[in-house]
Amino acid sequence: MNLPSGVPVFKLRDAIAEALWGHVKANRLAAVCAYLGLAPQGAEEDPYNSKRGYVLARLEDKSLPDLMEIARRVIEEYGDDDLQQLLAQLGLQGVSGELKNLIFAADGPKPQIVLPDSISNTIRIVKNEQYCLVYDQPLEGRGLSWQDLVTWWVRQHPEYADDPTQARISLRDRLRRSLGDNGAELLVFDTYVKLGFDLPALIPQVYLHYDPYSMSELGGARRLARQRMDFLLLMNHRTRAVIEIDGIQHYARPAGRAAGQRPDTDWLADPGRYASMVTEDRELTLQGYEVYRIGGHELCDAAAPEMLTVFFERLLRRHDHTDPS
Repeated sequence: MNLPSGVPVFKLRDAIAEALWGHVKANRLAAVCAYLGLAPQGAEEDPYNSKRGYVLARLEDKSLPDLMEIARRVIEEYGDDDLQQLLAQLGLQGVSGELKNLIFAADGPKPQIVLPDSISNTIRIVKNEQYCLVYDQPLEGRGLSWQDLVTWWVRQHPEYADDPTQARISLRDRLRRSLGDNGAELLVFDTYVKLGFDLPALIPQVYLHYDPYSMSELGGARRLARQRMDFLLLMNHRTRAVIEIDGIQHYARPAGRAAGQRPDTDWLADPGRYASMVTEDRELTLQGYEVYRIGGHELCDAAAPEMLTVFFERLLRRHDHTDPS
């Protein structure tokens, strides 16, 4: 596996060993290590000699994703603040909490949502449900794969139960429909789909934020910078990557067409619009999301499919998913 640039893996190993040294007595250390999936005690080994050394020896051959998962389990068991802070500093913490509501692939009016049980964060769509999809199954640590999504899709459409190929095609076509005639987003989606089926699903048009009121109902005000993300990947170890395709409207505003003016000069740079976008990106990053932006201009080049393929391959390898090549 290719480790992310600049990640000092030895620090993560040391921090895990330090956390277990502080929280676990020597007579319990072998059992705790076994629970964490580390090698059992050898006949010649004794955690009483050095608890740190005992743990470090078992972490030596662990990959970065393995170390991340072990660190999170230690944090869940013992609440170690130093270890949690290190994960955050290294940008490896992922998004805390479990996924409860995944509303995506909207191809019509915005859904109207109520909370019949706000304590449990249970939602119900009361209007326009037919225009979006809602994934309601629990997620495992590996994220949400194409296979998971197809299995869920067949539950909604049992007519495909005996035809897995048609089930995949039907789901793909429904997801593509949510992208409308946006050639840039369709290119991104189609390029990713060609990488293979044993990968995390590329989920389009995801409601990552939600305001029940429209701008017209708010008198033209906007309380959220944006509500729908172009694409979302739910990957190993609670890693969530947002992928946004930036057209000119992300950083400029229409200038008003003047006589004889070329269409590509009808826009003016809008620092306020750009600032709002990067402010939201910072907030998402602090919550544990990874945010990747692809300029729409990049996708006009004939080499765009190759560029996207390389990008997705590197992103997937970074998070220890099967190398699509």
